[in-house]
Amino acid sequence: MQNVGERSDHRPVVQSTDMEEYATAKQPPLLHTLTPSRLTLANRAFALVYTCAILAVLCRHAAAALGSATYLSLVTSATFFIADLVLGFLWFSAQSFRFRPVHRRAFPENLEKVVKRRDFPALDIFICTADPYKEPPMTVVNTALSVMAYDYPPEKISVYVSDDGGSQLTLFAFMEAARFASHWIPFCRKKEIVERCPEAFFGSNNSQSSETEQIKVLLEAREDRDITGQSMPNLVYVSREKSKMSSHHFKAGALNALIMLCFFCDPKIKPNLGYVQFPQHFHGIDKHDIYANQFKRFEINATGLDGLVGPDYSGSGCFFCRRVFFGGPLSFVGPEIPELKPDHMVDKPIKAQPIMALGHHVASCKYEEQTNCNWGAKLGFRYGSLVEDYYTSFRLHCEGWKSAYCNPNRPVFIGDAPITLVDALNQTKRWDVGLLEVSISKYNPLTFGVKSMGLLTGLCYTYYAFLPILSIPITIYAFLPQFTLLNGISIFPEVSNKWFIVYVFLFMGAYGQDCLDFMLAEETFQKWWSDQRMWMLRGVTTHLFGSIEFASKHLGIATQGFSITSKVEDNEQRKRYDQGTFEFGVHSPMFVSLAVVAIINFTAFFGGSIKVFLTGTGNANQLFVQMFIAGFVVVNCWPVYDAMVLRTDKGRIPAKTTIISICLSLTFYVVASFMLNHPLLS
Repeated sequence: MQNVGERSDHRPVVQSTDMEEYATAKQPPLLHTLTPSRLTLANRAFALVYTCAILAVLCRHAAAALGSATYLSLVTSATFFIADLVLGFLWFSAQSFRFRPVHRRAFPENLEKVVKRRDFPALDIFICTADPYKEPPMTVVNTALSVMAYDYPPEKISVYVSDDGGSQLTLFAFMEAARFASHWIPFCRKKEIVERCPEAFFGSNNSQSSETEQIKVLLEAREDRDITGQSMPNLVYVSREKSKMSSHHFKAGALNALIMLCFFCDPKIKPNLGYVQFPQHFHGIDKHDIYANQFKRFEINATGLDGLVGPDYSGSGCFFCRRVFFGGPLSFVGPEIPELKPDHMVDKPIKAQPIMALGHHVASCKYEEQTNCNWGAKLGFRYGSLVEDYYTSFRLHCEGWKSAYCNPNRPVFIGDAPITLVDALNQTKRWDVGLLEVSISKYNPLTFGVKSMGLLTGLCYTYYAFLPILSIPITIYAFLPQFTLLNGISIFPEVSNKWFIVYVFLFMGAYGQDCLDFMLAEETFQKWWSDQRMWMLRGVTTHLFGSIEFASKHLGIATQGFSITSKVEDNEQRKRYDQGTFEFGVHSPMFVSLAVVAIINFTAFFGGSIKVFLTGTGNANQLFVQMFIAGFVVVNCWPVYDAMVLRTDKGRIPAKTTIISICLSLTFYVVASFMLNHPLLS
């Protein structure tokens, strides 16, 4: 479920000009400020030094490969050159986020001093759902009721629910929700309730009264009016026609059908501001965020993009100007139906026959194919990638639109996050496939993006598009140092070598900067540790299997297809998650690869320790870096060892997964040892 364009606070945030424009006393009250980060200069200086270190290591790898006396040295140097080149490329791209980060502050209390309440812009709120079994209808209903109860002129709100699953259960739930809303909205207004999601309100420690108890019951209501006689927001249920002969376009198609049904626009937003993005928070996340569900790095990066052209669209929590979906700021692309233009205002009730007929027409499966307006290419949300949110904002920024990032102290959007590891990984794997689709398209951010938006913004989008190739360096560092360690072969500089200092700087610099970003974002060290651990785990799971699925798809090999993240919770799973325990429970190929990495690194670390400290057959000075890498992976893989050996609950790793992983680990070790010790490689 996703909410696009929800209200954030008691009033909408209005984009204003920069603070300097309010220098004179004659200007209207301040609505918004933008302040550059104090770390900007430090970030740029560090990036320069760190880049030099990366180039030095790459030159060392290249020189070692060209001067190799053995085939083993050549392969090792070339492999690490590729790994460090990918890491360096992604790190360098990510520095664009740190080039000019900014922080915004909004002053909604001044809004009615500038804009009269009756002149507030109309809001169209989209709620998307697809599977009633993974996205319970009551969860979707609670979202709809919370936005219908906004402290906002009700006649200016329209809530559109897009049900791509075409579920009768969801339809029935919303029919009941419409009745309940006629009581809930005036109740919120009368009690001045801030938390207007019914589930959250009744689940909190709010004072109980007879009126509170009565409001829990769904009652009959008069059409289009609440129990006090005031008008209610429009609540529209949409389920698109399905046909095996027509492309579905998944959620992007659903959002376009909703855009076609929207008849209001915001005339107050400045011409080149396309949308305002808010961060999405999640309720029920454990205190250490073990799966890194908050994706804090994306939130931190958004402040960096905000200093350039604005943040990317994250799929939820976003206010769009309707005009943004009809071409660039200076190149309007009109639809073939006049009623679909962004400035069209409806003069008939939403249930009027002409309006309903137009809605059915544009929601039909063949409508887009029968028009010449290029829906999904030049109009509306963009097709061509599973990550329609990222891809749409990328294309909008390329067209000249800007965006703004607003992160108020009180969370604006609160959603559901996966509580099992397989759901968390499948979600990221789906994103990886979509990002790779963008990276090989003609709209590649490194070429088309840099040309359209400039170097820095293009590199920001490049970082996201190529994030799945992290599987290459992470997989190399998860296996090659370990296999050579087990065979007593040194492949890194000795501790006494000057190059050792360079490697220490690269490791400590990258991790230190990342940790500092988290601390400045008011997060805990434990949450940062969880985030860096998931960064490593995704490299050998979601990034790896996402890349394989993407390649298989383009080779015409059948793949798993689109998968929806489950929002349904099991009580035992929830209990283990709240305790900070990883939930495996089912067999998955991604768990096999993760377990293989854990087993091989455990074996390498303790096998290397025996060689160095007990038998004396290994040189600690020469093998220290390899032992450190293996040990660092072992520490991060503790939840895997716990789930394989120590736990007995249903969330442990299945015996089938463990057995397969042990067999594969043994096979890989035998093959690697044979190759490393073969005379032809010596």
